[in-house]
Amino acid sequence: MQITDTIADMLTRIRNANSAKHDTVDIPASNMKKAIAQILLDEGYIKNFQVINDGKQGIIKVSLKYGSGKSPVITGLRRVSKPGLRIYTSCEDMPKVMKGLGIAIMSTSKGIMTDREARKEHVGGEVLAFIW
Repeated sequence: MQITDTIADMLTRIRNANSAKHDTVDIPASNMKKAIAQILLDEGYIKNFQVINDGKQGIIKVSLKYGSGKSPVITGLRRVSKPGLRIYTSCEDMPKVMKGLGIAIMSTSKGIMTDREARKEHVGGEVLAFIW
C-alpha cells in the first residue's frame, strides 16, 4: 500500500504504540524520519532508536520512554503541515507548543530542527509536527 504522508504515518505508529504501552515500534526508514527520531531522542521523548538495514528501505526501531506507573512521556503528537495544506512560518511568528512545554518540529533551509533551535538560528520554515 502506498502511503502519501509518511511523517503522519510515523507519528501515528508512535501514538498507537504509546497508547498500547509497547516497548518498541518499527517504522520504515527515511532520512527525514531519522532526523525526527533524533530530535525526539535529544528532547527526551524516546529512550533511543536504531536503524536496521534490511536490504531494502531499512527500518527505524524506536524504543519508547515511560514515566512512573508506565505513563507515557509523549502525551500528544499532532501533524501540522499536511500534503494537502502546507503550513509555513517565519522566525518571528513561530508557534509555541503548550506555552513552551512542548516542541514544534520544523523543516528549515538548515535542516530538521525544533522551534527553539530555529529561533536561535533565526530561520523559518515548514511546521511539520507538534509534540508535547
